[in-house]
Amino acid sequence: MPEANCAATCAPPDEPWEYTLYVPHDLRAVMISRRTLRLILAAHGLPHLGEAAELLAAELVSNALRHTKGPAALRLRWVGRVLRIGVWDTDPTPPEPPPGVVSAYAEEGRGLALVRTCSDGWGWYPLASVGDAGKYVWCELAAAQ
Repeated sequence: MPEANCAATCAPPDEPWEYTLYVPHDLRAVMISRRTLRLILAAHGLPHLGEAAELLAAELVSNALRHTKGPAALRLRWVGRVLRIGVWDTDPTPPEPPPGVVSAYAEEGRGLALVRTCSDGWGWYPLASVGDAGKYVWCELAAAQ
């Protein structure tokens, strides 16, 4: 049986897509978010983004759960060969910007430094619409051309 043409079946999609996973305030949600993200990327022909995307998503979800008392949501969005990983949480307080250099032995402050280092860009914005108070922290990974 001939091998499938990987260019047709494995190429990153050109069509945009978006998924949102709502998670309770439970640290097990970090593992569930990572596994869900990996399945979504594999289903869309983007398994090569899995490792970096899992690390980034885990940092963003764990920060949301560690620093807030409410639920959170992980959003994955693919547009124009860029994967945007974002996390909504209930606290409108801005995330602490990562310092220039973080000690490997520091107990706090490494998460956003990892996001800054391992992504192609990151940021955040407050949410003030009815029912969506809090903030949205995001980062992006560009697919190799």
